[in-house]
This record gives sequence, structure tokens and C-alpha cells, in this order.
Amino acid sequence: MAKSKVYFTDFRTKAFGDGLPTKLQKMVKKAGIGEIDMEGKFVAIKMHFGELGNISYLRPNYARAIVDLVKEMGGKPFLTDCNTMYPGSRKNALEHLDCAWQNGFTPLTVGCPVLIADGLKGTDDINVPVAGGEYVKEAKIGRAVMDADIFISLTHFKGHEMTGFGGTIKNIGMGCGSRAGKTEQHSNGKPHINEETCRGCKRCQKECANNGLVFDESAKKMHVDLSHCVGCGRCLGACNYDSIEFNDSNANSILNCKMAEYTKAVVDGRPQFHISLVVDVSPNCDCHCENDAPILPNIGMFASFDPLALDQACVDACMKADPMPNSQLTDQMTAPHFHDHHDPFTNSTPESEWRSCLEHAEKIGLGSREYELVVV
Repeated sequence: MAKSKVYFTDFRTKAFGDGLPTKLQKMVKKAGIGEIDMEGKFVAIKMHFGELGNISYLRPNYARAIVDLVKEMGGKPFLTDCNTMYPGSRKNALEHLDCAWQNGFTPLTVGCPVLIADGLKGTDDINVPVAGGEYVKEAKIGRAVMDADIFISLTHFKGHEMTGFGGTIKNIGMGCGSRAGKTEQHSNGKPHINEETCRGCKRCQKECANNGLVFDESAKKMHVDLSHCVGCGRCLGACNYDSIEFNDSNANSILNCKMAEYTKAVVDGRPQFHISLVVDVSPNCDCHCENDAPILPNIGMFASFDPLALDQACVDACMKADPMPNSQLTDQMTAPHFHDHHDPFTNSTPESEWRSCLEHAEKIGLGSREYELVVV
């Protein structure tokens, strides 16, 4: 496959010059978004609105910049995301919209409607065939995403407790899956709890939406109910004492492969464009109700027609960056018995894994890992 072009600009601005939203617009124009015929078309802009309490998600200003550009091109944009499968402020459309509004994403601030793609209870989805899918034959995608004529992803590139990083493929594949689709992607392996190190704090139980964790009051220890657990891994990210591990060591890689296949279902055969901002690189997903200090510095804004090339370019840029002091990454790197993986995401969260996602995405024809970086 030929090299894809990925366009890049940093976050530097000049006094009395363009602000970052305008700089973003100029970059995506240079990347060729104008080649898409948007006249009179419905344009889904997929992004993450952030969990309440988390403030590392992308600012609404960036969304407004893309919305205004789409409207200039004659398109009918809407911001969208699907409901979550875990407890929190985004598990149904009413709470999800309220969360989005509280975090600044309103029709007034972003200039377009905000729609929850899989409906009120997360059940309004459509089965979409996955061409060449090995793990998923039909992906369960939020209906509004597939009803749109044009698809644009606007991604906050950050770390992730299971998939190493959350980039464009995760924003699309996991983000566009309905609640049933998210469950299907996560149900790969089941965790177990080390009773010797479990502190009985119950923090993990607060993250479980499926009654998969049961607390033994007499022993003051947590246990996994395998009959209810779906293997989503939220408990793993919630445990501060490394007491939770997956029984299936391939669970993360299978999750990554399913995400790539879900992404292919969303973008196959339709006009698409992808934007990723490597900023406020928190160690965990924006789905958390908190965000830790960034593990890497703000690097820049990237755009491409190829979602795989975009993720590859972003991770390559992160590999060259210096760790941020006083972060989860530097805590791990100064801990006893630290093993250097020469990879900030694995060093930050050793139980995570990301390479299988990009490898499988290339295998199924989602895009190319070979790219030409064009600096704007």
C-alpha cells in the first residue's frame, strides 16, 4: 500500500497572530478536507465529550473550528458519541447530553446539534458488515453514525489503561459501538483478584456496570463473579494496588483487533477525514471521572484521510518526546525494578498493549502504517 499523507502543525502561536482554532482550520484545509463534497450532506463529527470530573478532553473550541469549516463547505454537521457500558455520566442519552453540556458542548458553543448516536438507552444501533473481519462479522454501530453521509473523527490522543493509547482507531471503533457493541469488543478475557494485595477499598466495584464484582464482607476482599463479568477492564484501571490481572493474557490484543474491525465497519466506503490532537496526554482514558497529570508534553495537531497512518504518526511523535516530570510515567520509571520498554505508554501502564491494534488494522486493509509527514 502506498504511503499516506499525514499533516502536522504544533501548538505554537505568535503574539497577535492566529489562535489555535484558526491554526487547526488552516491545517485541515491544507490536508485536503475541501476535497470532500459536503454540500447539503449530513456530517457526523465523532468526538469524546469527557466524563464529568475529567478536564483533559478536547476543548469545545476545537470542535467549533471544525463545525464552522464544515458549514462553510455547505455541510450539515453534528457532534456525536455513543453511550458507555459502565456507570458514569454518559450511560444513557439524557445523562450523556447533560454531561456534554456541562463540559461545554452545547449547540450555542459548538454551533451545531449534539446527538447521541445509539439513542436513549444505547439500543439504537445497526449491524454493519466488517469486510475481512476475523473477530467481528457484523459490528453494532450507533445508528446516527451510519445515517450520516460523511464521517469525521476529532480525537484527543492520550494514554489508556488497556490499549496503551487512545487514538483515532479507538475513538472510532470503541466510540461508535453501541452499548452492545462495546460489550462485544470488551468480552475477551476475565480478570482475577490477588487476595494478598487487595486492600478491600471497593474502588474497583464502583467502576463495574455488570455486577461482576462481589465484596466478601467477612474477609474484606473483592472477588470476580465470572457469570456477570464482561471483561471490560474498568476494574483493572481503577485498582491502585495492582491487585487485578486478566486470566487471558491475549485479552488486550483481541480487544485491539476488534476495535480495528469496528473502525473498518464505520469508515468503509464513505467519505471520511480524521483529526488527532496530541495534547494533555493523560495516562488514562477520558472516560475516567478524573484525569492525572500529562505523561508527555503537548506535541501538536495531526490530520489525514487515513486513520491508521494518523495513529502511527501520533505514536511515533510520542516515542520521541521526553516524559513529563511528576507524572504516572516518571513515577513508574523511578520505581524499584523498573524495566524500560523504550515506550512511554507501556512504561506508564505495563499491563497495556497497543501494537496489535495497528498491526491488525493494516492486515485488514484499514489503512497504511507507512506515511509521509507534511509539516504545515
